Amino acid sequence: MSSVELKRAWNVSRNPERSGHREQSRLPTVSYNSRESREMALFLLVFLTLQALVLSTQGQEAYDNLSEDFKKGVNLALQKLSSHSGVQHHFLFFRSITKSDINPGFDVRYIYHHFLLKPTHCPKGTSDSTVCHFRNDRPPIDCAVCYKTFGGDIEAEPKPYVHCIHKPSLTEDMKALRIEQCNIIGYGSGTPTLLASRGD
Repeated sequence: MSSVELKRAWNVSRNPERSGHREQSRLPTVSYNSRESREMALFLLVFLTLQALVLSTQGQEAYDNLSEDFKKGVNLALQKLSSHSGVQHHFLFFRSITKSDINPGFDVRYIYHHFLLKPTHCPKGTSDSTVCHFRNDRPPIDCAVCYKTFGGDIEAEPKPYVHCIHKPSLTEDMKALRIEQCNIIGYGSGTPTLLASRGD
């Protein structure tokens, strides 16, 4: 090989772009269809599903731990909520905020219950709630119910009070009206004890 050829070979090895020879990039390319991306997406899906399952299971356990008299009030609120045409999803009990009751005797009780309901991914009217998981992209429903029971059944008189609204829309005036209405029912017990208070 002549000195000219050696010099040309040396220049090509130092500057491959000048010679028209371009080396392909050796950097790894990132593909969103790669195995790692699919595994990460699957992991997130499983994690979110398990989280929703845990939350809905906790909600079901919270409901199961209520006494029968309090469950009846939750069921009353769920029935009223389902009767609205604008409601598209199945709701489940989430948690209690405040509970109180007056037991004047003779198998009579005056119940007050402030609690939250949460929407699920199931459509309204779903009969098997065990397959329904809570949604976290919708606000909970804030409910207050008060009623009189006799022998474990809700009495028609005084008329049970049920008020449910999306939690972000609940105003102080609404809270005050709830207290007023529930204490009217509570006065029927013949005791000075308030069924609901402003601290709720």
